[in-house]
Amino acid sequence: MDRICGFVNGKGGVLKTTLTANVGALLATSGWKVLLVDMDPQGNLGLDLGYRHGTLDDDGSALAQSLMFGSRLTPLKDIRPNLDVIPGGAELDQAAAGLISQGSKDGSKAKLALARSLAPIAADYDIIFIDCPPGNEPLQVAALGAASYVVVPTKTDKAGREGLIGVAKRLETVIDVNPNLDLLGVIITATSSTATNVHRMTREAIAETFGTDAVLFTGMVRHAEAPAQAARDRGVLVHELEEQVKAAPKWYEVLKGTAQAGQSQPRSAGNVAEDLYQIAHELVARLEAAEERNAS
Repeated sequence: MDRICGFVNGKGGVLKTTLTANVGALLATSGWKVLLVDMDPQGNLGLDLGYRHGTLDDDGSALAQSLMFGSRLTPLKDIRPNLDVIPGGAELDQAAAGLISQGSKDGSKAKLALARSLAPIAADYDIIFIDCPPGNEPLQVAALGAASYVVVPTKTDKAGREGLIGVAKRLETVIDVNPNLDLLGVIITATSSTATNVHRMTREAIAETFGTDAVLFTGMVRHAEAPAQAARDRGVLVHELEEQVKAAPKWYEVLKGTAQAGQSQPRSAGNVAEDLYQIAHELVARLEAAEERNAS
């Protein structure tokens, strides 16, 4: 249970799911055994990984039952090599209602519902990532109750930064049951690489909010609508999309008749893949540094 990391923000659309899926898969590719937990009733993690609405997708039913009644979780195995998943979906709305009822009788029990569900299987993994819902308070609190670390993605706009304040309030609500919960860092997402003044002002605002700029990841994730849409539509991850782009026939090969034109490929996929590689590398470095501090 010492390496459970929640991606959380009170604002939607800040790439929590994108980071959960892609960073998790990159760590799995490097040999880590990874579990992804989809705590969002929207279930968009399944879109990014390509299993949504398929035979493996239970729309969050197993997770909901485990949160409410303590039934044992059985993750979907090898969605990618070394990458297992516990699906989310609309059934989690029922679990949220159940957690509210639990919380009215025993607040600690509701806050630790996910922690209890993950405890029997956590040792099977090197790291667990939780994709937290943006606005569903009981599910978000349960996710934070299970997490050992929090990563907060945010856009550069005011709404994204306001979401940081919401996260701080949520963290306060679980300190009584999870006193060692640590902020691993804040990632600026969905931004333009050329918006240097915006980046500077955003970083200054975040540093002021937290009292230090050390919380900020050096890396950022650029806005690139075409690869984001293509990846989700095809159920592939960004680095997988980048491989498809590299393998696609060149225009001159098609013109000469030595290759057939294939599916249109977003050329900016490589930029986003590069950003996600950097985030994955930095997340591991921050995790190792935090573990060293905690051990000393």
